[in-house]
Order: sequence, then C-alpha cells, then structure tokens
Amino acid sequence: MAFRKLLPWFDAHERDLPWRSPDTPAWGVLLSEVMSQQTPVARVAPIWREWMRRWPTPRAFANAGADEVLRAWGSLGYPRRALRLHECARVVVDKHGGEVPSDVDALLALPGIGAYTARAVACFAYGKNVPVVDTNVRRVYRRAVAGEFLQGPARAKELKEVEALLPDDGTGPRFSAALMELGALVCTATSPACESCPLLDDCAWHAAGCPEPSAEDKAAAKRRVQKFAGTDRQVRGLIMKRLREAAGGVDKREIDAVWPDEAQRSRALFSLIDDGLAVQDDRGYFHLPR
Repeated sequence: MAFRKLLPWFDAHERDLPWRSPDTPAWGVLLSEVMSQQTPVARVAPIWREWMRRWPTPRAFANAGADEVLRAWGSLGYPRRALRLHECARVVVDKHGGEVPSDVDALLALPGIGAYTARAVACFAYGKNVPVVDTNVRRVYRRAVAGEFLQGPARAKELKEVEALLPDDGTGPRFSAALMELGALVCTATSPACESCPLLDDCAWHAAGCPEPSAEDKAAAKRRVQKFAGTDRQVRGLIMKRLREAAGGVDKREIDAVWPDEAQRSRALFSLIDDGLAVQDDRGYFHLPR
C-alpha cells in the first residue's frame, strides 16, 4: 500500500514546529496539543514558546495565578481551555509527582484531556505506538483507503482502522505525525493538492474520480462552520480582552462600552462569570479570577 511512501515524504516536508524538537518534555507536547485545538499552529507557536519559558513544568504552571494564565492565553480563543490546563497541571503535581503520565488511561483521567489529546501525548511525547486520530488523519484514511470524501470530527471506531496501519518497527509515532501532516498540508478538507500527494498512485478516492461529498456530508459540514462576527463568542472575547488589559477591576461602564447590544452584552458577561473566567467583587467591579 502507498502508506510506505509516507515517511520519506514527511522527511522532506515536515514543518519546523517548536514542540517537535526532540528535547521537548511531555508537558510541552501536552500544551501544544491543547493550544492547537481549533487554532492554527502559526498562532500557537509564539504563545507556546512564551508559556514554556515562563512555565517549563506542570509544577511551575500550577503555582501561577488564574489571572496570569488567562492573560498569557491572550486571544487564542476558548479561554476555558486555559483554566482546564491550570487544573490539569495541579492534578499532575498532586497525583503524579509533577510528571505528565505516559499511560493513555492515566492521561484520560486528567482534567480537560480527551481521547485525542491523551493518545497524542502518549504517542508523541513517550513514543507509544497508539493510534492518534484527528480530523486530518480521518480524512486521509477515508480518502486513501475507503475512497470517500469525508469531513468532520474523528470517531472512536476509526481508532482500530488507523491502528491497523501503524508500523511495528519503531517508526509508529513518526508515521502518526506524518499522517497528520499530510492531512494538514496536502489532503485538505477543500481543494486537496492531489498532485503533491505521496499516496496518489494508490489512493482509492483518486482512483474513483475524486467523488464529491454526499449531500448529507455537505449539509453537516455547513452546520459545523461557526460564524463569529456578531455572536456571543465575539462579545465574550471583547469583554475578556478588556479584563486582560485592566490592571485592576473594570466597572460596568467600561464593559458597556465594548458592545452596543445591552441584552447580548449582559448575557456574554454573565456567561463568563458562570464559566469562572470573570468575577465580580464587592465593589461591583469585574476582573479576572485570581
């Protein structure tokens, strides 16, 4: 099968991502995986470097204040991920002596660590030959093997399918990284660069004439596209930006200035409080949690 051509392709086209350095600890791999969820790696890389400089270990990060963490997270998006990472680091310190565990089940038991991230850390940080299936890997597999133009999130049943591809000669983790890279750079969700693909000669989807996704898949993909402008997410982001920039508390008038719609602004503000991303003190001022 054409997957034998994947590693030579990866040798020539692997992106120089900072967390791929061989001296990156498991903590750095875990950070990179959480930060990269729904966020382009180009935005993640400089923030990841800064975090590793400030908090090179789970113990150092666990000792940081929540307000420090949220300010350092900046505009990466979905700031609850930052708080979950903070909670995760504390559990790593309390239950694992400050060392990120290598076992998938132990990783799954950490706060905020899901099935993909647990396997990614076990694979890329500890060299475990476990299947790592994200949307990129799923797309490559379904096209190359099944001849289908599938989009959307990975499913648990696909772990076994990808696991069957993993080489048992010690190159499994690098093979997994290569699968992800191919999906990110070549076998993309739209406009795949088939002429540059090392799997082209044996790709079932290409052999079938590159069929378009089904109407059902197209409709599902359209539903998954989340608009941002004008949504509560945008308003939450504007309020969080104001709170991050403030040296002290922010009064209600300053919050009111970030968005004209009073009902939406209020809804966004109090959802941030419900999520633990903002607090209101006895004076009525709003600030980041400490």
